[in-house]
Parts: sequence; C-alpha cells; structure tokens
Amino acid sequence: MTETETIAYDVVVLGGGPVGENVADRARAAGLTTAVVESELVGGECSYWACMPSKALLRPVIAHADARRTPGLRRAVQGPLDAAEVLAHRTYETSDWNDEGQVRWLEGIGADLYRGHGRLAGPRTVEVTAPDGTRHTLTARHAVAVCTGTRAQLPGLPGLADVKPWTSREATSAKEVPGRLIVVGGGVVATEMATAWQGLGVQVTLLVRGKGLLNRMEPFAGELVAEALTEAGADVRTGTSVESVSRQNGTVVAVTGSGDRIEADEILFATGRAPRTDDIGLDTVGLKPGAWLETDDSLRVTGTDWLYAVGDVNHRALLTHQGKYQARIAGAAIAARAAGDELPEHEPWGAHSATADHHAVPQVVFTDPEAAAVGLSLAEAEQAGYRVRAVDVEMASVAGAGLYRDGYKGRARMVVDLEDEILRGVTFVGPGVGELIHSATVAVAGQVPIGRLWHAVPSYPTISEVWLRLLEAYRG
Repeated sequence: MTETETIAYDVVVLGGGPVGENVADRARAAGLTTAVVESELVGGECSYWACMPSKALLRPVIAHADARRTPGLRRAVQGPLDAAEVLAHRTYETSDWNDEGQVRWLEGIGADLYRGHGRLAGPRTVEVTAPDGTRHTLTARHAVAVCTGTRAQLPGLPGLADVKPWTSREATSAKEVPGRLIVVGGGVVATEMATAWQGLGVQVTLLVRGKGLLNRMEPFAGELVAEALTEAGADVRTGTSVESVSRQNGTVVAVTGSGDRIEADEILFATGRAPRTDDIGLDTVGLKPGAWLETDDSLRVTGTDWLYAVGDVNHRALLTHQGKYQARIAGAAIAARAAGDELPEHEPWGAHSATADHHAVPQVVFTDPEAAAVGLSLAEAEQAGYRVRAVDVEMASVAGAGLYRDGYKGRARMVVDLEDEILRGVTFVGPGVGELIHSATVAVAGQVPIGRLWHAVPSYPTISEVWLRLLEAYRG
C-alpha cells in the first residue's frame, strides 16, 4: 500500500552528498524552504567511498614512507604497517557507513530530508519513492538542483560481471587486505589506490593503457609517481590494455593485449566515471537520460530557468571541493533570483559565477610523492592561445625539502602569461606539497602579478621557498 502526498518547497535538491548539502545550506541561509532527496547515505560518495576513506588509507602509508626517510626514525619503523588498525581507522572515518551525524547536521539547518529514489516528473516537480514504497511529490517554487554525482564506469569486457571486480567503492571499503591486486587505469583513483594497497603489503600490478600516469597533469607528475611506485615494489606497466578477465578457482586472471597472463586475488577498474542521470526523469523535461548536464556559470542547466546541475554531474570539474564551490555559487544564484534580482549574463569572478571552474581548479593527488596542480598546464595554456613560458625548479633546491626528509625528490612548475605577467598554472610534485597548493590557487585565482609575488616572502626554512626559486628562475 502506498501513499502519495504533494508538498511545496522553494528549492528541492536531488542528492544529499557534500554538493547537495551545500546547496541546501545556502538556500536555507537565504530563508528558502528546502527539501533534500537521498537514495543512499547523506554525505554521499566523498564521505563513505571516496575522499575520506581513501585518505584514511593513504595517510599511514605516506607517514610511514616519510618516517623511513627521517634520521632517528628509520630503525623504529622498519616493520610493516598494522593493516588491521589502518582499516579500523578508515572505518571510523566513515562513521562505519552510518550517516546519523550528517542527518543531524541537515536537520540543524532546517532542511527536510526525504529518503528514497527521486525522479523529475516534469518542470519543478520531483517524485520520491521511499524504501517502503511510500511516495511523495515535491514541487519547487524556484529551483530543483540535481546533485546526483557520478558512478564508476566499467569497460565492456565479456564476463566482467562474473569476476565481481572492485571499483573505487570496493577499493576504499574492503574489509580484508588481498595478497595481490591488479589496478587497471592511470588516473587519480588508480594511482592513489595503488599507493595505499602497496603500502599495506599488497603486491600491486598497475596496468595503464596510455603512455603514463596522471595524463591530465604536467608529464613530470606522472613520471615521478610511476618511479616512486616502482621503487615501492609495484609492477607498473604502461601501454598495456586488458583484453579479457576471468575468475578461476577464486583467482582473477587478466590477459593483456600482448598476451601476458596476470593473476591476482582482486582486480580494480579505475577507468572513468559516468553521470548518475540515467534514472532521474530527465526525459520528462526534454533532456537525455544518462547524459552530463550542461550549465551556465550560475550552474543553471542550459535552456531552463529553474533546473540547476551542480557538482560532478555537470562534468565541469569532478572534484568534491570544486562541487562544493559550485554549490555555494548556485545557492547564491537561486536565492538572488528567488528575490527577483536580474543576474548579469556574464559576471566573471562575481558572487553568482563559478569562474574558477575555467581558470583556477586545484587538485591534490595523495600519492607518494604527492602531485598538486591548479589552473592550466603548459600544454593547455598553449592550446588556449596564451603566450606563455614554463619555469621549472627542482624541489630539492630549497632547504626545507632536505629537512622534510632525506632523498627528497620533486619538481615545481609555474606557467607564466608573458602578456599580463600573471600565472596561468602551477604544479608541484613532491612529499607534502598538497599543503602548498592553496598558495598557488590564491595566486592564479587572484591573477596576482609577478611583480607583486616578489613581495610575498616565503618563510625560511620551509618548502614554500620554492616560490622564491621559481621567481628567481623566471627573472634570471
């Protein structure tokens, strides 16, 4: 027996992950009544199967690697990591996949939560089917925000489903440590999970179809990460495709394009993401199910005046922090339009424009060494038509690197726009550089002139002195 109830709100948010939470928070802060619809756990992919559990797995691995290269600590940390304790801490960081805390936060801002599957049912309307079959129809006076994110995309290999491969979810939530793991892919998920599980004592084989790792960053980033993974004991094979995979007597067997046969206990496919838009009723509003949703810079879906697509689902920048940034912009835009304000069509760097998506997207890959970048790579800047110059410096050239750990290896690059003398992009690779990237983000987003950066004096002896080395190299 089901019930159908119709309830009106100012804003309806489809998806209760960090992006949806931030849209709801901004809408409620503006005094708009708001409903959030979530089919799984409030807090979403990032909290339970991505950012938080992956970094909980990686932090002990990185700390262990640093300690083994720190005088006075080497002998104390020669043994393996306590894998059971690492997994237990990972589970703690995910609240044991229980979302009660996040639900309390959502209730605390005054948003109403509807658990169940939400689908658009025409303009400004969302139908929710709860797990017990109860149905609600939610109407939105001002906006519906689609914040449903992405899911792992698996290749179309015959028999793959029978193998029960890992995706990013299984890789971050596994309860036991496998003896051998094949990782297919060369991007962020592949390199981070190869780092984590290799550090926990797993024999990792990394199969990369392309020429190298992290191909969306400067080439040296992937080169340094691949070198470090190999030194740690991983088998890194580039230019290698997987042609077939099977599970025989519990053992996974992968056959490569060159005919090599690789055996493991588990296989992880980290080969891309697909939008969670296939079953949310896009067809009822003239949009294609399963497609990425194109938006303007206020995150409003092209061709509509009420539908917003925020976070990964719009394919602008598949990163949690960037999705949360978009959510703050979208929430402000929704509130302004609800108040009757006419927003300018083009307002770069304004309160209602997600301009950073185009010019200043930061990212950290938590491998050993870490790789961090913001803005454009040299190749991207040249393709965009800028007249630029790349300036490279070895990270080991600063005193802080040597103090951080012995044998410090890394590289920094800034891409300078020669017309305006501002930075179009910055990349750091090296241990601990994730904490450097926000300084670069401020410089790129703020379009700080090179002449002014000379007056931003880095403290001695920190790794941040690499900024001085970069500026010196540029000026000669």
